[in-house]
Amino acid sequence: MIEIRQEQDGDVVARERLLDACFGTARLAKTSERLREGRLPARGLAFSAERQGRIVGTVRLWHVEAGLGRPALLLGPLAVDPALHGAGLGTTLMWTALARAEALGHGGVLLVGDAPYYARFGFSGLLTAGLSMPGPFERSRFLGLNLRRGALDGASGKLRATGAWDLAIEAQVARRAA
Repeated sequence: MIEIRQEQDGDVVARERLLDACFGTARLAKTSERLREGRLPARGLAFSAERQGRIVGTVRLWHVEAGLGRPALLLGPLAVDPALHGAGLGTTLMWTALARAEALGHGGVLLVGDAPYYARFGFSGLLTAGLSMPGPFERSRFLGLNLRRGALDGASGKLRATGAWDLAIEAQVARRAA
């Protein structure tokens, strides 16, 4: 049985190993990662899938501004243990995350990902046509979803990270710089 639950501090190492297995370490150089770097995920919106004591899936959402004064969430990465691909775990993680984001009152979600896969959840490139990322990105993979009617309609400008800083990471950076 697989349990979807809130991410816990003890999940970090296993989560990072899973992300490396799914995407490689090159994922750390992507523009989406720049928006997450040094930040905490949005409160209540970091999920782990656990099976027999192992982390086999993850999804997290992050606070961003989608153009001037328009709050949104950036979803990602979504990852599932390759041995479980096709079992529906990614879909379950997505619906869990989107339902929770909506219940918490968030209006819109953005992501960079496979358009045909994310279309099943209602994501579309139409909502991101006026938006850009603060670095290189593939326009056809930049997608949005309104959780609340009109939340991202007409959004324009550059995405900007707005989430809380992860003070533990900041302390590590400061120690390295000293």
